[in-house]
Amino acid sequence: MTVKEKISGLVKLFDKDGVMTNYAKVLPYFKKYWFRTALALGLAIPIGSLDAVIALSLKPYMDIVMVDKTVQSPWYIPLLIVAFTSTQGFLNYLSTYMNAWVGGKVTNDLKKTLYNKLMHKDATFFDTKTSGDIIRLFNNDANTSCGSLLNNLKTGISRVFSSISLVAVLLYNSWQLAIIAIIVLICAVIPLTKMRELIKSITSKSESAGGRIITAYNEAFAGNKVVTAYNLYEHQNKAFDKDLDIQFGLGMKITQKTGWLSPMMHIMVSVGIAAVIGLGSYMIVKGTITSGNFVSFITALIMLYTPIKLLGNNAKNMQNALLALERVIKQLDAVPRIKNKPDAKVLKGLNDSIEFRDVKFEYKKNKPVLKGVSFKVQKGETFALVGNSGGGKSTIVNLIPRFYDIKSGNILIDGTDVRDYTLESLRDNISIVFQDNFLFSGTIRENIMIGNLNATEEELHEAIKDSYLEDFIKSLEKGLDTNIGERGVLLSGGQKQRIGIARAFLKNAPILILDEATSALDNEAEKIVQCAIENLMKDRTVFVIAHRLTTVQNADRIAVIKDGNLVELGNHNELMHIEDGIYRHLYESQFVKVEALI
Repeated sequence: MTVKEKISGLVKLFDKDGVMTNYAKVLPYFKKYWFRTALALGLAIPIGSLDAVIALSLKPYMDIVMVDKTVQSPWYIPLLIVAFTSTQGFLNYLSTYMNAWVGGKVTNDLKKTLYNKLMHKDATFFDTKTSGDIIRLFNNDANTSCGSLLNNLKTGISRVFSSISLVAVLLYNSWQLAIIAIIVLICAVIPLTKMRELIKSITSKSESAGGRIITAYNEAFAGNKVVTAYNLYEHQNKAFDKDLDIQFGLGMKITQKTGWLSPMMHIMVSVGIAAVIGLGSYMIVKGTITSGNFVSFITALIMLYTPIKLLGNNAKNMQNALLALERVIKQLDAVPRIKNKPDAKVLKGLNDSIEFRDVKFEYKKNKPVLKGVSFKVQKGETFALVGNSGGGKSTIVNLIPRFYDIKSGNILIDGTDVRDYTLESLRDNISIVFQDNFLFSGTIRENIMIGNLNATEEELHEAIKDSYLEDFIKSLEKGLDTNIGERGVLLSGGQKQRIGIARAFLKNAPILILDEATSALDNEAEKIVQCAIENLMKDRTVFVIAHRLTTVQNADRIAVIKDGNLVELGNHNELMHIEDGIYRHLYESQFVKVEALI
């Protein structure tokens, strides 16, 4: 067995809960700041050790001045106490400052790593999480864990050396009394070892409730118009009140399970002090120890016991920090399910075709969404997908850029499975215009430039022109530099869509996906957006999903998707000649009846 294996075995033996291991995983983040970290923690040693000075100095002072009442009093002792206490105070300030600086830096570094991890999460992760969960897991837990990591270490080191120095004072003054004090100390600390088991499950539930509360705030902001339009004030308030009550109840359970620790420690400490006073009084009378010994001992004992009495409250906070650290480590260790193969190829444009070969897919196990879909789209072809809602149309286009990975079958670009290309190069070759294009807080310019951050002014203005945004932008006082608000709340649906189209123009990818890009627009806005889309579709391989069949009549081929199966395939005329065909039925229900009514 190697030395490394032996050390690993010892760690596992003494660290069954994985606390040391978790701390060790975060320690590399302190490497950049090793000097300040070492200084912050190193200062805790003299800070703790100096606690013994006051207690130790009281022995000669009491024996000489208070008992012997000699005129040759040690005048320098009060000055030494002031000097040592001032030194301890300065070191404590310096250590606190270093702790805050290093803790803040490490927390920021950790958040950067976590944010990068968040950016690379697959779509399934976001499908199963709320905004509250994201904020809790990737922001709040980093604050809780790292913010308290150094403080816990500093406090721990300080108290260890404080305890060692104070126990030394106890032994120096009376080893008999010291034995009593140490036994009481051990008995008081033992219950803390069960703290983790007591609060772990409850804390997890409490954190989940906290996530739901954050989500409620986010929804109050994002969904304010829906709340107003449907008079949902009471409904939303009830849901919010329920989550608050759940969190309160869980908080009270934690208090119920841990609140007894602090009073119990007070009782045990008082028992220890009472025992020491009783035995110490007897020993003074017998002359075993002096009054100075006794006063020095009691002072050291009280200084030793005082932080112990507070451990019941501090331990809960420390365990919360450790549990937050566990969740942080879990996210740091998480490996994306959708990732590059070691030998992944770089996709350099589309040269031939895109093929779905017996593709099967499911979001949830044993609940198939696609049941063996096969088709082939040639370069430059416009391929439309129509059918009933929930049939699998959006799922098909989401599989091309690998938002999800298929269960079985193959999706091939130029004869190579998309899983064999690097994710970056695959997605660089695909532009997507969604039904509701997400706009980031910032200016119109910043939101269009997302399509190509290195685009020139000439390319930017060409994209604006092709997207029919010129007149709109000219009407704005600040033009391209107009701030659009969070999620683009200051823009209309048509304006948002045209910004999304302008992004796609700037990206200039050979494969274009239009996922119901006009379905949420009124007729006037749809006409303008449709003109912009027609410009965008030129010389590209296009996948288009639409409920309004006017937007797909001119497609080279139309695939009808029903309940996860491709049931019809052909151009508009071919599909219209299928008697009792699904496409024909959809077309007639949308147009023939409307024309007859008119």
